[in-house]
Amino acid sequence: MKRFLKILKITGIVCAVLLLLILVTVYWRYGGGVNYPDLTGKPLLSEKEVEQFFAYPEPIGNVAVSNDTSYKTRVFFTVHPESHPTGDKLLEIIDGKAVPYPDALAQKTLFNTVLGVYVDKQNRLWTIDHGNHANQDVKLLAFDLKTNKLVHEHIFPSSVAEWLSFFNDLTVSPDGKYVFVADVSFWRQSPSIAVYDVAQKKSYSRLDNHASVSAQNWVPKNPTKEMRFFGGLACLKAHVDGLDCDAEGKYLYYATMAHEGLYRIPIKTLTNEKLTAKEVEASVEFVAKKPLSDGIRLDKAGNVYITDIDHQGVSVVTPKRELKTLIKDKRIRWADGLSFAGDGWCYLADSAIPDQMLMSKDHMKAKAPYYIFRFKTPTF
Repeated sequence: MKRFLKILKITGIVCAVLLLLILVTVYWRYGGGVNYPDLTGKPLLSEKEVEQFFAYPEPIGNVAVSNDTSYKTRVFFTVHPESHPTGDKLLEIIDGKAVPYPDALAQKTLFNTVLGVYVDKQNRLWTIDHGNHANQDVKLLAFDLKTNKLVHEHIFPSSVAEWLSFFNDLTVSPDGKYVFVADVSFWRQSPSIAVYDVAQKKSYSRLDNHASVSAQNWVPKNPTKEMRFFGGLACLKAHVDGLDCDAEGKYLYYATMAHEGLYRIPIKTLTNEKLTAKEVEASVEFVAKKPLSDGIRLDKAGNVYITDIDHQGVSVVTPKRELKTLIKDKRIRWADGLSFAGDGWCYLADSAIPDQMLMSKDHMKAKAPYYIFRFKTPTF
């Protein structure tokens, strides 16, 4: 009996030590962090100038709007995969109602964890599905908005979309030749920017673990929640997220959520497979300081619109690299993705991350509805 108790005691000590090591490892990998300084000033737009465009009973993922002025503006959105939707996942707003796009059958046959959406200059709607963090196919699709037919499909190889990657936001070069996808890689902690050559149907990753795509030691905190979980054991120090091309197709701009900097890189460099990783990294350029952010979009004048997740709004970096506060609105829970229409409106997806991440369905239902906002873009 004494021997059994001794073994039991030793086993308990070993288990306690192993548990402590696991907790220390998790904290070292996902914990820590401090809050980011407030860079906001007086907003250029009032809350009255921000329109509550659409409400939905489930958390919004991202939004994409057609920008061809010869057609009626079309608005598409995803239901955020972190909310574990059981119904439709990609929808179009028609006459004030959400309709599954391209149809109801596609919701089960084409989509798994679809999140990022983007309408390119060729009038194609692109979607990125992270495949449950690459436990399944990480899939890029494109639909022709004239026919609403699937016209392009690419499944990223595991060498590009690694296991536990998180392909989140995407953009397309103005000429339609390249698609760029941000790999947030929260769980794997190996962020990068994926490049897809549309003509060659070939993909590869760039800026793997570069400082500009990697999180700094900042933790988002907005009026809804400080983004710490499990008693501070883990926090949302996310890597590269928002990205977009300038109107000339010269630069790709990108922003890491938990990072102070907005960066850009020449598209010719990023898409040149003959260059080494060091040669590509040498062309990265710091643009300006920014708030902790999610999505970004550029307008035709070169202004970079950046969502501010801490302060419920949107900031702008001008071509002169000046940071301006555009919106601060208490109705916004998590300013996520942006999309410009051809008629002067900018649409903003409020994904309400604090009210869905690691939350129960009952909690999400109680905090419904969830919104897409829009505002007219000013002249700076």
